[in-house]
Amino acid sequence: MNILLKSATIVDNTNSKLHFKKRDILIHNGIIEEISPLIKPGRNIKTLNFKNLHVSAGWFDSSVSFGEPGYEERETINNGLNVAAKSGYTDIVLNPNTYPLPDSSGAIVFLKNAAKGQATKLHPLGTLTVQGKGNDLAELYDMQNSGAVGFYDFKRSISNSNLLKIALQYSQDFKGLVCSFPMDEKIMSKGIVNEGISSTRVGLKGIPALAEELQIARDLFILEYTGGYLHIPTISTAKSVRIIGEAKRKGLNVSCSVAVHNLMFTDEVLDNFDSNYKVLPPLRTKKDIRALIKGLKEGTIDFVTSDHTPIDIEEKRIEFDNAAYGTLGLENAFGILNQLFNIETVVDLMSKGRERFSLSPVTIEKGALANLTLFDPESDYVFTKNHCYSTSKNSMFFGTKMKGKVYGIIANNQINV
Repeated sequence: MNILLKSATIVDNTNSKLHFKKRDILIHNGIIEEISPLIKPGRNIKTLNFKNLHVSAGWFDSSVSFGEPGYEERETINNGLNVAAKSGYTDIVLNPNTYPLPDSSGAIVFLKNAAKGQATKLHPLGTLTVQGKGNDLAELYDMQNSGAVGFYDFKRSISNSNLLKIALQYSQDFKGLVCSFPMDEKIMSKGIVNEGISSTRVGLKGIPALAEELQIARDLFILEYTGGYLHIPTISTAKSVRIIGEAKRKGLNVSCSVAVHNLMFTDEVLDNFDSNYKVLPPLRTKKDIRALIKGLKEGTIDFVTSDHTPIDIEEKRIEFDNAAYGTLGLENAFGILNQLFNIETVVDLMSKGRERFSLSPVTIEKGALANLTLFDPESDYVFTKNHCYSTSKNSMFFGTKMKGKVYGIIANNQINV
């Protein structure tokens, strides 16, 4: 594969010599061969010219669900990775949200093999416990040796405190990353949306912010006792940001993420009972959004995720109480973040996180593997089903204005634009 990118503005604040410079980039057999103000096209070279082309290190998403195996009607691995590529992602971490759940080394190998030959790399998480039931630890060491980048009972809290303690202690020997969903299910009870004025107005059972904050506080107390590597995915409240910030200042090895929809929408959108707005953790308040954005700017929140969760129509087009949790997000993360932050910050937020999952960093320099995202940060459009590549169409972003257009990616000696 020989590709010449013409007049690409490079966004890379780790390299002052190239940051915001307009350059031609020549890629030969998946390697960046030359970066120069002007490179003449040669024979057998595909030249790419895009309007207002910008290039950055390939984007990374730490929380993506598809469906295969078991829920192929939601999304297959093949099409899911195509969606990720067209959305600008060169690497995604796949949640254990399948049937059967990946709780063994064989299941991890299956997922890795199913993703071979794609431009976007898939990095699977294994379940923390056998069948995700929260009773016994799964084969953590064997799964990591087979390619798992962490362990997570997806959207299920670890109610057994001793189990979390043992997991953090055991996984230290091989630097395994333990993920703990921040939700106390006893406090959550039958709640389905944020507890507050909106839940009272529409008559839906609420989930108090306390359910998230209490679980985080407990997890951090255990982490302080055991040591180890803890990741808290998709926090949603102002106090959660404060609690985690205090833990980091103590020197605890903890990271956390926030879902892009929790930065955009509040629980005020629930008036129409649109089940696409039913997510977990729930949409919170304007005060929470301000704290989450501040937490990203200050570095308390480590990275943003799409928390992409395809759900088939039968599980969404029913009563709000009975609808499944989840929204699409891969296609929209850039268009939302680009409205909230400057382009340097957007690229930083969408590129970082690999190191936390023990993946190699990505650089833009001569001799490096080409792992690039191509985009235009200025285009405006309204997101509709015509822009949706996913098999499922459960997106809360339909009808929402987006800023910026993704052209695609060049990665793994492949091009998807």
